Amino acid sequence: MHASDDTAPRRCHLADEAATLAFGARLSAGVAPGMTFYLEGDLGAGKTTLVRGMLRGLGYQGRVKSPTYTLVEIYNLPMFDLYHFDLYRMHDPREWLDAGFRDIAERGVSLIEWPEKAAGWLPTSDVILRLAISGEARDIECVATSPLGDRYLERCCAPC
Repeated sequence: MHASDDTAPRRCHLADEAATLAFGARLSAGVAPGMTFYLEGDLGAGKTTLVRGMLRGLGYQGRVKSPTYTLVEIYNLPMFDLYHFDLYRMHDPREWLDAGFRDIAERGVSLIEWPEKAAGWLPTSDVILRLAISGEARDIECVATSPLGDRYLERCCAPC
């Protein structure tokens, strides 16, 4: 895991769903092809809401749903394809390979919920987004784990 001294983790308090959507839209500003984000947090922490905000920030106006049952939702955007993975239902990390996800995850932008379910098989993350429930609100921590992630957080994630 990479975390430079220049880019400390960014922490923000998100008061409600609207704040989570707005923060996601803010995160979309620096997203580039080839980036991988791990989304961590308990059930109901707002991971899919954050992805919805990112997609709205990227101009996507269609329906955004949780890929809990499909394992992946693919969004064809003008600049790149965005892959939203939800690995919650996976029981064995090799399912990632068996499903052919490794091949597609490297082509666009990957947002991966429950990355620990495929530990050892996933592309390395550039940024980890950790969401925590705080009453009716959410707290988020953004951590760069690569030089690309460092540059991304410097560009789009001014401290809250």
